Amino acid sequence: MSIDLVVNALKSIAKPAASLVINQAQRNETVVRILKDFKFDPVQPPKDVDGVYVYSLIEYGVGKPEAILNLFREREIKNAFWSAYTANNPLGFCKEVEKFLKGNDLEYDIRLLRIELRSQLEEFGEIFIQVAKRSKSKEFEPFPEWNLDEYPAEFKSLIREKIRSFCGRKFVFEAFKQFCDKNRSGYFTVVGDAGMGKSAIAAKYVWDNKSPCYFNIRSDGRNRAELFLDSIRKQLIKRYQLQNAEKANLADLLEQVSKKLNAGDRLVIVVDALDEVEQETGGNLLDLPPSLPEGVYFLVTRRPYTRDKKRLSAPDVPVEELDLKGSQYVNLSREDIKEYIWFFLNVDKNYENALKQWIQDRNIYDSDFVEQLAIKSENNFMYLRYVLPGIAKGDYKDLSLKQLPDGLQEYYQDHWRRMGMEEKLQEVKVFILFILVEIGTPIPYEMIADIAEQDEYEVQVVLDEWVEYLKPQVLEGENCYSIYHASFLDFLKAKRVLDSKRKLFQEVNQRIADYLVRKMA
Repeated sequence: MSIDLVVNALKSIAKPAASLVINQAQRNETVVRILKDFKFDPVQPPKDVDGVYVYSLIEYGVGKPEAILNLFREREIKNAFWSAYTANNPLGFCKEVEKFLKGNDLEYDIRLLRIELRSQLEEFGEIFIQVAKRSKSKEFEPFPEWNLDEYPAEFKSLIREKIRSFCGRKFVFEAFKQFCDKNRSGYFTVVGDAGMGKSAIAAKYVWDNKSPCYFNIRSDGRNRAELFLDSIRKQLIKRYQLQNAEKANLADLLEQVSKKLNAGDRLVIVVDALDEVEQETGGNLLDLPPSLPEGVYFLVTRRPYTRDKKRLSAPDVPVEELDLKGSQYVNLSREDIKEYIWFFLNVDKNYENALKQWIQDRNIYDSDFVEQLAIKSENNFMYLRYVLPGIAKGDYKDLSLKQLPDGLQEYYQDHWRRMGMEEKLQEVKVFILFILVEIGTPIPYEMIADIAEQDEYEVQVVLDEWVEYLKPQVLEGENCYSIYHASFLDFLKAKRVLDSKRKLFQEVNQRIADYLVRKMA
C-alpha cells in the first residue's frame, strides 16, 4: 500500500487549516469511503504494521491540513513512531518529530497554521492504538499508554472538543484570578444551567494552565469519589514526584504538595460537573476536604442547586461562587454568545458558507442574525452548538429567523417533533432511546439491537439519525453509544412518552433484565 497515494487522497479533501468544528457524521462517512477506496475493511483492520499505520492515517487524517499529512507520510516519522510505540515511549516520539522538523520547511508550515503539534501526535497515536486493538494481532501488544503531556488520558478528547470553538468567558477567569490573589487557598465555584459552557470553561483553564483535573461524566460512569481520588492521586504523584503516596487520601496528598510549592506557586485542581456525582455516603461530594493547605485552590463547576444538594462544606476556607446567570454577568455572557456566533460565520470552514447563504436567502444582515440568534439562545452555548449546524445543513430552510426555537428545551422539543417521534410508527426509535436512557452508560450497538430485538443495521440507522445527540466511542474494540449531554438526557426523562408507567418503558426494563440473565447464564 503506497502511503503517498493515501496522503494525496486525504489532501484532496484537506482544510487550509485544522477545522475547529467537526461534523462527526459527515466525517465518519468520508473515512469509510476512503477506507473502501483503498480496499480496507471499515470494520476489520489489517494485521500488519504498515497496514495498520496507513489505516490509522486515514481515520486520523480526514479534514486535517496538508502540513500535518505531509509530516506523517515521511518514512522517518513512521519509523520513529513505531520505535516509540514498541518502547512505550511516546515522549520519545515527540522529541524525534521535533528534531526532524528543526530547520525543515514543514516546521514553518505547521507554525504558520498554528497547529498544536503535540496534540496532533497524541491524537494519531491514540487512533493507531484503537486500530491495533481492533486488528486483534498480537504483534501490537502490549499496548502503550500514549500520553504526551500531563492531562489524564481519559479526558483528552473531551478537552480538545471543548476548546475547539471556545470564545470569551474572560470575566470568569479574571474573577477566579482575583479570588486566588486575595486568598491563600479556597474553593471557587462556577454555577450555571446546562449548556452555559461550564465544561468548556473548565477545559479551557486546564488547557491553558496544565492543571490537574477531573470531569465527572454521568453517562460514562466517571462520577464517583473513588475514581476521582484515583485519578487526582496519579496526577499529583506524577507532577510533584510524591513518595509513598499510592494509598494517600486527598487531604494528605494536598499537604504533601503544599510543602513542595515555592513562594508564589499555586496548585489549582479543576473539577467539572459536581452535580453529576453519585455518592450515597454523607459529607462533601467527592470527599473534598473541608480545609485546604496554603497555595491549594479548587475551580469547580456545577448546575444550580438547593441547599440540601450543595454538599460542599468548608467553614475554614474561603469560598466564592460565580453564577453565570447573575444579573451582573448577563451582558458579558451575551457578548460571549455573539462572539461564538461570529466564529461560526467567519471562521468555521464547515458551516460559514451555508450559514451566510441562509442569511442572504432571507434578506437579513449578518449583524441582525447574530443579535437575534443570541437572544433566542438565552445565553446557552449548547443551543447554538445544535442550531447553527442545523441551519447550515438545511434543517430550518422552511423557517424565518423569528421562527427558530427559543432556548435549549424548545430546541429539543422542536427537533423531537420534526423527527416525528410522537407518531406510532416511530416506536422503535423511541424504544432504542429508552434503552440508552435506562442503561445510562456507553453500550455497544449490538447490545442495543439484542435488547430491542431489531436487526443491527436498523439500529445503526437510528443511531446515525440521532448522532449529534449521542456520544459514539470505541471501548475495548466495540462501537459504543451513550447520551451526549446531561441536558438532553434530562429532556428525554421528562418526555411524556418516557413516563415510567408507560407499557413500553416497562417492556424496555424487562428486556434489559432478560438480556442480562442470558449473558450470565
